[in-house]
Amino acid sequence: MVSDKSQFGQLLNQRDLFIDSPGYFSHFPPIGFSHSYPITETESQTMRLYLDSADTDQWNRLLPSGIFYGVTTNPLLAARAGLDYGQINWSELARRVCDLGGSELHGQIVGDEIAALRFAENIYDIGAKLQLETVVKIPLTRQGIYLAPKIRAMGGKILMTACYSAHQMIIAQAIGADYIAPYVGRMAEAGRDIDTQLRQIKSMSAMGKCRPLLASLRSVTQMIDLIDMGHDCFTISPAIADALMEEPLTLNAAQEFEAAAKTGV
Repeated sequence: MVSDKSQFGQLLNQRDLFIDSPGYFSHFPPIGFSHSYPITETESQTMRLYLDSADTDQWNRLLPSGIFYGVTTNPLLAARAGLDYGQINWSELARRVCDLGGSELHGQIVGDEIAALRFAENIYDIGAKLQLETVVKIPLTRQGIYLAPKIRAMGGKILMTACYSAHQMIIAQAIGADYIAPYVGRMAEAGRDIDTQLRQIKSMSAMGKCRPLLASLRSVTQMIDLIDMGHDCFTISPAIADALMEEPLTLNAAQEFEAAAKTGV
């Protein structure tokens, strides 16, 4: 109970913790309107999911769910989506991500140093114009390692990709990368001890700002095992996204609720 007006005034002055908080009403879209609100850093807490696809039909279908922080792409995903990587209109893709409520778009460098730097500059400029965080993906090759500081100097975020071993996390941390993408499924298929490697990567993540963004996942069960290990950042295929949202017993319960509401039983 509030004992006097003074205490009541103090509570009112704390209203920014409640309805006056930035983004408070963004949790509740206006009736009659459909809109996807971007997930902010504070709203996302620790768990962060990305949609690993260059197929904009999948973006249209899945991003409005609100569970994705952003989208990750690469040349292989672009090819599977029927896109010519060199001809992609990144402005158009970035605009689509914004319209669907995403907060980040990841694109990967290709080609020689000049082409890579030009790509990075372009995608950062696009992001700045749209107020979208664009992240440049750089393969953990020797060439990529040498390129990373030059791209990072442009002021945007970088992700070191195609990680197959824990020792590559040392490089990513030393460079000051924002993310590293261990290819979990491919590591396992190559015979790597993924439990040991991914525990080591997670341990090293406390030594700097580089956040492991786990990729090449094969199942929801694998995700749960990795979460149990302490990982909290994943990029997943549309198939795994669908599997995350499906539970037969939940569906059965929901159908029973609907039936009861209609019959009054």
